Amino acid sequence: MFAIGRFLSKITNVISIIGGLAIALMMFHITADVVGRYFFNAPIPGTITIVSYYYMSIAAFIPLAFAEQKDAHISVEVITEHMPAWLRHNLERFAMLCSLVVFSFLAVRTFGEAQKKYSMGASIVQGNSDISIWVTYYMLPLGAGLMTLVVLYKLINSFLPHESGLDTERAEADELDPD
Repeated sequence: MFAIGRFLSKITNVISIIGGLAIALMMFHITADVVGRYFFNAPIPGTITIVSYYYMSIAAFIPLAFAEQKDAHISVEVITEHMPAWLRHNLERFAMLCSLVVFSFLAVRTFGEAQKKYSMGASIVQGNSDISIWVTYYMLPLGAGLMTLVVLYKLINSFLPHESGLDTERAEADELDPD
């Protein structure tokens, strides 16, 4: 199981880098469009479509599993911190089971939708350009599917006595600041 956790960690780490690259590319693309529009009167065609369909969908859905791996999703522990450890662990397992069901349904349903968009060759006309967007519909099932795998692994591993294998350490603020 440890090797599976390490493998999932490597996949989610690479996927999160892709999400970060999408954000950086979006920033450069928008900056180049603004510079082109206001200084050279030549905006980049299709910027709105590419930003909203490509960059945003990659940045929003692809890194979901990374956040789950690092236990970085928002949680409020006002009540559960006062509960006994056995009850907290069982509530965490129940939450993982609920997440597993929701994200697996989300992955399956959105994959079906992506298949429909692919079969019809979905695209958007912006200006003189015809921009294919069917590819972007696969970002949600990819992110939800990977999230499902990470949650399933965490749920199974919660019943086992050995170490997880997932890279759950988060970067601390003092680690990031060299001063």
